[in-house]
Amino acid sequence: MEHRAERNKEALIRDLKKIEGQIRGVQKMIEEDRYCIDILVQLTAIKSASHRIGLKLLEGHTRGCVTHAVQAGGGEEHIKELMDVIRMFTK
Repeated sequence: MEHRAERNKEALIRDLKKIEGQIRGVQKMIEEDRYCIDILVQLTAIKSASHRIGLKLLEGHTRGCVTHAVQAGGGEEHIKELMDVIRMFTK
């Protein structure tokens, strides 16, 4: 199993912390009975940010683990696993 470079890991954690803050903000908006459209806009931003993180992880996995497995001659299992997760991710 490949591990992410420390800078990539830090960037992912930073992005996740931003989402965490956005979620707390939405919770507060609901508690304060804010306008539904404003809440939905924030939820859309959270969804987009989450999707970007997923794409970064998919790219890193493809460039790292899958590439190494293919070069070592045992990539079929990794490719199948990658395709399965892409199908889940794009639903």
